[in-house]
Amino acid sequence: MSSFAQPGLQALLLCSDDKVVRVLRRVLTDLEIGVEHCTDLDSAVQRLTRQRFEAVIVDCTTQEIAAKILKGAHSSPANKRAIAVAIIDGQAALKSAFELGAHFVLFKPISLERTKSSFRSVRALMKRERRRHVRIPVELVVKLQGENSSRVFEVLTADLSENGVAIKNKMKLPQSFRVCFALPGSASEIVCRGEVAWDGNDLQGIRFQDLPNDASKRLKFWISRQLQGADADDPPVNCRLTDLSLSACYLETESPFPVRTRLQITMKVHELELPIDGMVRVMHPGAGMGAQFIGQTDEEKKRVEDFIQTLVTTQGAVPEIEVRPDSIDNSPTAFSRHGDPDQTDPLLTLFHTGTELPPDEFHAQLRKQRGAGEEIFT
Repeated sequence: MSSFAQPGLQALLLCSDDKVVRVLRRVLTDLEIGVEHCTDLDSAVQRLTRQRFEAVIVDCTTQEIAAKILKGAHSSPANKRAIAVAIIDGQAALKSAFELGAHFVLFKPISLERTKSSFRSVRALMKRERRRHVRIPVELVVKLQGENSSRVFEVLTADLSENGVAIKNKMKLPQSFRVCFALPGSASEIVCRGEVAWDGNDLQGIRFQDLPNDASKRLKFWISRQLQGADADDPPVNCRLTDLSLSACYLETESPFPVRTRLQITMKVHELELPIDGMVRVMHPGAGMGAQFIGQTDEEKKRVEDFIQTLVTTQGAVPEIEVRPDSIDNSPTAFSRHGDPDQTDPLLTLFHTGTELPPDEFHAQLRKQRGAGEEIFT
């Protein structure tokens, strides 16, 4: 199959501070992100309504203007998934920036190295959010079956994405149905529910529902292999593990991901490797993030337990940590789907109850949990 390409990543920048603009232009250019720079609200709004951006960067010196841009981006069909970056004057403005919908913040005065470090995570999420909607042209046989019917009929696909598939079909489909297909070169079928997302002349868009976790991973991996160059995933973000329980971990990094970001975490110590899915529950800009493990089976909890035991019993063990973002889950049930915190897990309880704590107080609570006031892994 030929490689699939899209135009490069694009960011909208609303800022009238020349020093900030110079730093951001240099960083974004180095990271191969195009910049549309605006100095006033009207021109920024015009661009938001006419163009697609993977990121919106706003100087929050005038909060009213920042609010209009960030809320305007979230309400724009083309830019509602754009990553929002707020430029603020200090910690006092942090809470209001997140309330406006910012995913990341940059503190003034911004430095070249700190900004570049932060934007590595920003770019990783920009790519990941865009890739979720990339459509790979491919012709596959798909079997469709109504939920209350034994009849199965086959259709051909026009393209495939992580979230759904376009099929060549003129027949009316039921409200919900079973979808079954195999990826090229694979004997294993992907099976899930589907629903009609849109209806064209000769094409219909099918949205996947209740896609099993293993099938989702296979689909993401296949799509990633079709993408090359600027569309490929960034290298994983390197983090330092300081706290680990059966249900959660805290990772030190200058480039933490926003709250609600689903993560693919890989922990390694010697020959033992632990892949696990997580969701960011607490984030401290420039310092670190706390992730709750999600979708854990009893078998996965046992693997975490074995990993912890290996760390405890191996002298001088320093775990290697790699983190990739999967998506930002803005659904109202993002947290409730994973239940109430395990009251026997102090680390996870702190993530649920300490979200409003200033970073210094939060880290003091972490040290208190460790007992001796020293970090677990050095």
